[in-house]
Amino acid sequence: MTPEQFLELARVLPEPLLLVSGNGQLLATNQPVADMLGLRRQELRGRMLFELVTESTNDVVKYLQACSSSRAMVIGSLTLRKNDGQTLICRSQGAVIQPWSPESSALILLRLENRTLANSNFVLLNQKIDELAKEVQRRKEAEEALKKANQELEIRVEERTTALQEILNELQLTQTQLIQAEKMSSLGQMVAGIAHEINNPVSFIYGNLHYTHEYTQDLLKLVQIYQHFCPITPPEIQEQIEEIDLDFLIQDITKIFQSMKVGTERIQEIVKSLRNFSRLDEAELKQVNIHEGIDNTLMILEHRLQARHDKYLEIKVIKKYGQLPNVTCYAGHLNQVFMNILVNAIDALEASANNSQWSAGNPQTTDNQKLTKNNPQIQIKTELIDEKWITVSIADNGLGINEQVRSKLFDPFFTTKAVGKGTGLGLSISYQIIVEKHKGELKCFSTLGKGAEFVMKIPVSLV
Repeated sequence: MTPEQFLELARVLPEPLLLVSGNGQLLATNQPVADMLGLRRQELRGRMLFELVTESTNDVVKYLQACSSSRAMVIGSLTLRKNDGQTLICRSQGAVIQPWSPESSALILLRLENRTLANSNFVLLNQKIDELAKEVQRRKEAEEALKKANQELEIRVEERTTALQEILNELQLTQTQLIQAEKMSSLGQMVAGIAHEINNPVSFIYGNLHYTHEYTQDLLKLVQIYQHFCPITPPEIQEQIEEIDLDFLIQDITKIFQSMKVGTERIQEIVKSLRNFSRLDEAELKQVNIHEGIDNTLMILEHRLQARHDKYLEIKVIKKYGQLPNVTCYAGHLNQVFMNILVNAIDALEASANNSQWSAGNPQTTDNQKLTKNNPQIQIKTELIDEKWITVSIADNGLGINEQVRSKLFDPFFTTKAVGKGTGLGLSISYQIIVEKHKGELKCFSTLGKGAEFVMKIPVSLV
């Protein structure tokens, strides 16, 4: 994203946004940032982030390095120096747009929020977590003292300590889920804004293509009539006909209009998928088409399914859709589950392609591994079990999962991915959405070397 493209995007967004380089130089800002600082945007151009905050240069550099190397949004805190001499503590969310490389510096998008305006849920949770942490510590100290006095009291204290630790873990998970929910909400708002801004000019172009094509055909008919009744043309006109290659132009212009029509229809489909996936207006229970939600998710992930730079082959998606009724559910949450499981399947297939043990000369390579490496696939199957239940299964033919890992898949913060590649919350949140929010079931079936399958059992109606 260039600074100019950033400004076009930021102009329609109300939150303060900055585009900075990996070394801290301000490349572009929007008006809400200037309002927070009491400056004009022109006064911010080309300045360094270190000049505008009270944190040390070393701390700011470490934060920017974390943003540059993480695929997830990095939460931080920055204290701004306002033009009137006062300071403003802000919560920052940093996302890398262009990762750092030897050829180019990182581009980082920072979103700022006045900490005093932040969601009171986070403040309350942090207070509760601190209080419970102190209580746990006090209980542990009391346990050591009571061991010497009475074995029965020791057991009671241990039970109480365990209960409090579980509550603390639940609150920590809730806090993390709220952060994830806020990120999804911010992303959804941004997606909806971008989709709206794109849809208006595309609709204008698409609506005029039909008339432009008709007008062009009328002009070409006029040219043909002229050629019929005036076969002998002046040299100047004949020279121009040859220069523009009129015969080719007449044949090619129809193809051009057809390709423009296909292109605008494709953009409209993508915009519709983005809006349907975010479903910001459908936070409550609503009847939806499950297949539409899956297809919208696949369209958003299409860039990861295509072959890339001779490193990854195209991932073939096989759909085996059954006849399903509309399902009364929380549509946006179910789309999030589809996204999490499909992303994990794609990651597994890419890991299979990178597995150094899979080679034509390796005698330990199984037939299934060879098939996966040469023909990566994701199979999506839906089925109506009875009038009350449906199932959705998503299976890949990747490396598979061993029993030790499979038993921990839905545990919060458990991940097998490298640091910065995953939070360990995707499947945990998916499990909560399917099992707790929709009263359904989510299971994983896998054998090492033979892929993995996630099966969701969802009620037709929660009402």
